[in-house]
Amino acid sequence: MTMTRRTVIGGALTMGAMTALPHARARAAGNKQLTIGVCSDFSGTYSDVGGKTSVACVHQAIEDWGAAAKGYDIKVIQGDHQNKPDIGAGLARQWFDNGVDMLIDVPNSAVGLAIAAVAGEKNKTYINTNSATSLLTGKKCNASTIHWSYDTYMLSHSTGGAMVAQGGKSWFFITANYAFGQLLRDQTSAVIKAAGGKVVGDVDYPFPQTTDFSSFLLQAQSSGAQVLGLANAGKDTVNSIKQAHQFGITQSGMKIAGLLIYLNDIHGIGLEIAQGLVLTESFYWNMNDRTRAFTKRVLPKTPNNYPSMAQAGCYSGTTHFLKAVDAMGVDQAGNGPAVVAQMKKMPTDDDAFGQCSIREDGRFMCASYLFRVKKPGESAIPWDYYDLLHKTSAEDTFAPLATEGCPLVKA
Repeated sequence: MTMTRRTVIGGALTMGAMTALPHARARAAGNKQLTIGVCSDFSGTYSDVGGKTSVACVHQAIEDWGAAAKGYDIKVIQGDHQNKPDIGAGLARQWFDNGVDMLIDVPNSAVGLAIAAVAGEKNKTYINTNSATSLLTGKKCNASTIHWSYDTYMLSHSTGGAMVAQGGKSWFFITANYAFGQLLRDQTSAVIKAAGGKVVGDVDYPFPQTTDFSSFLLQAQSSGAQVLGLANAGKDTVNSIKQAHQFGITQSGMKIAGLLIYLNDIHGIGLEIAQGLVLTESFYWNMNDRTRAFTKRVLPKTPNNYPSMAQAGCYSGTTHFLKAVDAMGVDQAGNGPAVVAQMKKMPTDDDAFGQCSIREDGRFMCASYLFRVKKPGESAIPWDYYDLLHKTSAEDTFAPLATEGCPLVKA
């Protein structure tokens, strides 16, 4: 693949800068230099839940950790994978070959899996906070990769399970036709069937080029299903829900299950349309004093966008990476398996997620929260969109270790 200025984008310590990737900095013994690469979607479907706010959260982690006072010189670069696995993998390969110590973010499961393979090959630290596929800690796990924030198992069992419990026994799925959408649909279908429900229809749509969901919504409406399951994310989910409202689907009694909805999506949809939606997240800015404090600090860097759970994961993951490198010595920062092993040994603690841990398979073990979207009159301050319905412990949020199929896990 030919890497061009369009496909390889760097921004050294400046989120808006788009310049070519610099040559690797030589790290002499005792020199506390690190390079972190934020690989994300800066212009497409997932730009609101990744992109510039993810970069801002990485910078905030560096600042809050006190890198400068500790004598560290940390460079942050950024690149747009354009939701294409080959571009993402090529970008990761070039970054790792040029001295990037850790790569983070990566919305889009197909891209996320491609980069995990490169990280495993190059033995470089990879923290994925923004791909949903549970394969990252399952059959595709490796010693260089950690999966933060959420996954398809969490979403299917929390949101899908809640909808079934509310009486939604028959479902019709609209599915993004790549790894994430298909796995989310399949895992949610298993939850539905286990609870005595059924799937009456499913339509896959071309991703990422689809913006008009009207024909799919009409199929769902005519199916007679009680629940419309949206196995998509980002702007696709926003467009699907807005168009469903235009067609009067919710007014006719059909419920919508947005299986991956971020706070940023609710902001884009608006409370008038989104009110009453049930969704699952592992982070909400208005959850407690620590989440509010983190959000207050990072907002000046991204004033028009509050952090999503994936973007908060960039803050949390970067913080823990820096703690691990500092504990083991910066000269080991380029050894991905060693860094990840150190991260697994240490409990995590930060303002976004609180005290958590990392499991043997690389799964970041955090609680999940089932929320209901507020009515317009119930929102007291900007971006105050959720009421908490239920908290699920980390142990019950993610798939049991023995069922994941991760080759790192001893039988």
